[in-house]
Amino acid sequence: MLSITGANAGQVLQVVATACASPVWQCPVGHNAHMSIQDFLVAIPARYAASRLPGKPLRLIGGEPMVLHVARRALAAGARAVWVATDDARIAEALQDSGVQVAMTSPDHASGTDRLAECARIAGWPDDAIVVNLQGDEPFAPADGIACVARTVADSGAGIATLAAPIADIDTLLDPNVVKVVRASHGDALYFSRAPIPYPRDAFAHDRSVMPQGQWLRHIGIYGYRVSALRAFAALPAGALERTESLEQLRALQAGWRIAVALAPSAFPPGVDTAEDLARAERIFMEQNSKERT
Repeated sequence: MLSITGANAGQVLQVVATACASPVWQCPVGHNAHMSIQDFLVAIPARYAASRLPGKPLRLIGGEPMVLHVARRALAAGARAVWVATDDARIAEALQDSGVQVAMTSPDHASGTDRLAECARIAGWPDDAIVVNLQGDEPFAPADGIACVARTVADSGAGIATLAAPIADIDTLLDPNVVKVVRASHGDALYFSRAPIPYPRDAFAHDRSVMPQGQWLRHIGIYGYRVSALRAFAALPAGALERTESLEQLRALQAGWRIAVALAPSAFPPGVDTAEDLARAERIFMEQNSKERT
């Protein structure tokens, strides 16, 4: 059981309380997916430095900065406000007159979650607000998926929510760069791992080159938080599980917190990490624009 003291202890304990018997979290599909959700915010961590693609948030797709494309996806999802949490004035300048608010944050944060927590402090969000952490390299994130993770926070009562999607092929199941998740019957995460979980012992003993029967889920790295849980999470020290798997969300599970996991209502295209990814994103953008004109 997690022990929290301080002025906000009651609120934090409420959102990380022990899971109750609830249905598996589901979201509607399509353009109506954001309807009837209570107000939610979207924050986009946008660090200028990137080892594989320097200046990534400002790289152009269709002649506009990538971070602006991401922000438009958040607005399309029905977010009440969209914030970009950055460490570079060039990113703030690129977002002028875009309808997006900017929080200038420290360049020293170890993770996007830490940057998001500082953004929450700067923006003055109340503890019960719902904020979606949308990665700044997801220019084609589906609007219904963004809305879904906010809905899952609201419906589940968990302080943290995220999304998953079925795995269809053996290469993805075995890839350590693809994070897998196992859910309890009510939809909360039991564990996240780079290993294939649950491990299909009998099937792999027979043939590891064939996808086993059953359902395996890959984690989609978008999170929704109650702001109280976000602040408490950012203050937690990394645990042994997080350090072993290099997965930040294991910090919450090891502390006894709930993470509600819904199935993504639409596919999330791959993000942009390399120059090759950027070229692919440009092609996708041009194809989408061509379809819209016909």
